[in-house]
Amino acid sequence: SDHMENICGYLMKYTNLVTGWQYRYFVLNNDAGLLEYFVNEQSRHLKPRGTLQLAGAVISPSDEDSHTFTVNAASGEQYKLRATDAKERQHWVSRLQICTQHHTEAIGKNNPPLKSRSFSLASQGSANSPGVQRRPSQNAVSFFNVGHHRLPTGKRVPIMQPDHLVDVREMMSQAEGQQRDLIRSIECLPASGHLTSLDQDLLMLKATSMATMNCLNDCFHILQLQHASQQKGSLPAGTTISWLEPKISLANHFKNGAAQNFPAEINKPASVREEQSIAEPCQLTREPEEINPDEELEDICDDKEDDLGAVEEQRSVILHLLSQLKLGMDLTRVVLPTFILEKRSLLEMYADFMSHPDLFIAITNGSSPEERMIRFVEYYLTSFHEGRKGAIAKKPYNPIIGETFHCSWRMPKSSVATDAGTDSSAHSPSEQATLPKDPEGQAELDYYTVKFVAEQVSHHPPVSGFYAECVERNMCVNAHVWTKSKFLGMSIGVTMVGEGVLHLLEHGEEYTFSLPCAYARSILTVPWVELGGKVNINCAKTGYSASINFHTKPFYGGKLHRVTGEVKQNMTNTVVCRVQGEWNSVLEFTYSNGETKYVDLTKLSVTRKRVRPLEKQGPFESRRLWQHVTESLRDGDINKATEHKRALEERQRNEERLRTETETPWCTKYFLKDGDGWVYYKPLWKTVSAAQTQQMDSN
Repeated sequence: SDHMENICGYLMKYTNLVTGWQYRYFVLNNDAGLLEYFVNEQSRHLKPRGTLQLAGAVISPSDEDSHTFTVNAASGEQYKLRATDAKERQHWVSRLQICTQHHTEAIGKNNPPLKSRSFSLASQGSANSPGVQRRPSQNAVSFFNVGHHRLPTGKRVPIMQPDHLVDVREMMSQAEGQQRDLIRSIECLPASGHLTSLDQDLLMLKATSMATMNCLNDCFHILQLQHASQQKGSLPAGTTISWLEPKISLANHFKNGAAQNFPAEINKPASVREEQSIAEPCQLTREPEEINPDEELEDICDDKEDDLGAVEEQRSVILHLLSQLKLGMDLTRVVLPTFILEKRSLLEMYADFMSHPDLFIAITNGSSPEERMIRFVEYYLTSFHEGRKGAIAKKPYNPIIGETFHCSWRMPKSSVATDAGTDSSAHSPSEQATLPKDPEGQAELDYYTVKFVAEQVSHHPPVSGFYAECVERNMCVNAHVWTKSKFLGMSIGVTMVGEGVLHLLEHGEEYTFSLPCAYARSILTVPWVELGGKVNINCAKTGYSASINFHTKPFYGGKLHRVTGEVKQNMTNTVVCRVQGEWNSVLEFTYSNGETKYVDLTKLSVTRKRVRPLEKQGPFESRRLWQHVTESLRDGDINKATEHKRALEERQRNEERLRTETETPWCTKYFLKDGDGWVYYKPLWKTVSAAQTQQMDSN
C-alpha cells in the first residue's frame, strides 16, 4: 500500500505511422484503477483524451529500447508509451504493475467463480464504462434471452440417418440466421453506457457463437462426405451433393456499431457474380500458353503499402481474430481480414524478387566458380528488399489453385556486369546461337530478356511453382515453395518449405538454395516484417557453398534485419568471402584478398517488370483474377474488397468439393510433379540439350 501512490507526468504516446509519437500528460489514478491521459498538464481538469482500466491489464517493457513500454488492457486496447530514460520507465512500469495487481485481485475476491460458466456473462463493466456496476436486468443473458434447450427427461437422441441431413441443414440454416441476428443486435448497441457493443463479454459471445457455427459446419460436411461414400455408385448420373454455404467469414462481423448486410444473390455486384461463375479451371484450356514478350508493356502500377491507418482503426478486428487462434495454430485455412492485404498476389511477390535482373544475369559472367558463387550470393541477398516492398507486414493474396502470373524484364547489355578480363561484346559459341534478333531478324538486339512464370500448383498444402530464364545467357532458375504459417502469440511465422535450383548451362553448374522464414511482428501495434533462419546455397560440381544466417532480433538489445554469411570451398574448407549487414539496408562483402565492397540496397536500381495489359490476360492470371479486389483496396472500400475476395474463395471451395465428389484430379498448366518438387514443363536445360542433340545429328 506504501507504493499505491498516484503519479503523473509527461510520456510519449505512439498514435500511428502518420502522427507518430506525441507528448501527452498521463495520470495514474490508483483508487479507481485507471490510467488517463490529457493533451497537456493545463487540460487536466477537462475530460481525459483516453482512459484504460488497469484491472486485468498486462504491463510490458519493450525490447525495442530501454525507454519504451506497453500497457495492454483486458479490453484489448493498448497504449505504446516511451519515457525519457530507463529509470523513468522502470518507475512507471513498477507503479502500474502494483496498481494492476491490486485491482485484479480485488475483482477476483468480489466475484468468486460460479459452478457453471456456460452463460455467466456478468462482469465489472466494460472498457468504455470503467468501474460501473451492471444492474441485474442489464446483463448479456437477460438482454439477449439466451438459455439452454434441454431434451425431455428419459428421451434419447435418435441416431441420425442419412435422409435426415435435409432436416439438419434446415435447422442449421435457422441457427445461422439467429446467430446473424445476435451479431446485429450486439453491433447496434451504443458505444457508451451500461451495455456497449465493445463489452468484453459480448465480444466473447460473438467469437464463441461464430466458432460454434463453424464447428457445426465442419461436422455437417463430414456427415455429408460419409453419406456420399455410402451412396457412391447408387446415385443417378449427374447427381451432386448439395453443400452448405462456406463458413461464416470473420470479415462480415468485424465492423462494430452498424448492422451488417447479408444481401441476396441478386443484389451482388455483376463483378462478384462474374467471379463466382467462371468455369471450372480444368474445363478451360489447360494447355501451356506461350507468352510473347513483345505483348508485355512496362509496368506502371506502383501500389505503396505504407499506410497503416487502417490497422490502427481496425484494432478490434485483429483482437476479434486473435481471440479465436491458439499458439502454434496453422493459419492456412484461417480467413484473414481484407484490410491487411497487399494489393498483389503471392505469385507476383515471387516475381518481384527478380527486380534486379542485371545482378541475376551477371552471375554467369563470373570468370571462375568462386566468383560465380559470390555473385549468386550477392543477387540472393539483394532480392528480399524489393520483394517485400518495405518492412510493412501486409499479406499478399493467397493464390487460387490454377492461378498464374507472367512477366519479363528487359536489361540493356551495357548494364550487366561482365568479367573484368573479357570483352563485354564477346560471347561463347553456345550463346551466339541464341542471341536475340529483332523481329526482322536483321540485327542483334541490345538487351537481354528474362522471362518469368509462376503457378499455384496445389491448394492444400498451398504450393507455388515459379520459373525464370534468360535464353541469351543460357541460365534459368526453377523453384517450388510451400508456405506454412503459424500463430505465435504476438507475431505470425511463415516457413518457406521448398527448394530452388539455378542452372548455369554455359558452365554446367547447378546451385541449390532454400528460403528463410518470415515473421510479422507486433501485430497489435505497428506490424513489421522480419526474416529469420539459416539458408544454404550449394554447387556440387564446383564444391563451393554458402551459409547465410538471417538473425531475428533478440529479446533485449541487438539490431533489426541483421544478416551474416560466408562463402567457402568445401574441399579445402577455405572461406573466400564473408558478408554482413542488413538485408533491407547496406550489405558489406569482404573478400579473401582483403578487398571490401558495400552494397546500399536503398540506392540499388530497380528494373520495372513488363506485364500484358489486363484485357490480354487469361481469366486465371493474377492481376485479372484479383482486379476487383485490388481496385476496391485502392479506393479504400474494404467492404467491397471483402465481398470480391469471398466470391473468389467460395468459387475455389465449390470447385474443390466437385473434384472430390467426382474423384477428378487437378491438372496443372505449366509445372509437372517431380518427386517431392515441381518442375517447369519446358525448362531451358531440356530445350538446350535437345537442340545440341539435333545439331550433332545433323552433323
